[in-house]
Amino acid sequence: MTKPFDYINSITYDKNNMMRDSENDTLAEKAYEPWLTNKALSHYPDTILHANLMNCNYHLDNRPQYEFLINSVRRKKRFQKWAKKTEDKDLQLICEVYGCNVTVGKQYLSLLSNEQLNIIKKEKETGGLKK
Repeated sequence: MTKPFDYINSITYDKNNMMRDSENDTLAEKAYEPWLTNKALSHYPDTILHANLMNCNYHLDNRPQYEFLINSVRRKKRFQKWAKKTEDKDLQLICEVYGCNVTVGKQYLSLLSNEQLNIIKKEKETGGLKK
């Protein structure tokens, strides 16, 4: 069974067409995830335009999208960690204190000074040992 990152690796480095001459071409075409591939290719400066072009032509089937990318992206070993969302403890505290959502909490956080934020932290402190 093929994984989504196998397609990305075949586009960027291996250049083995996984949708032609495989055991089951239709199954290989169904397993291809254009959104994930375009997201992965958008991390690199030399492939971001290819990903954007495929995002603009989302109506195409999986095979033409894959074959365009495999034939137009230059062979190169690419690796980059994916960006992950970080937790903002101050934002969580503001949302909890004022009972608001994250969008409004960001606005409140931009209005509060560091002194005011420290006062709110002290009020919400429950005590006990800190690690």
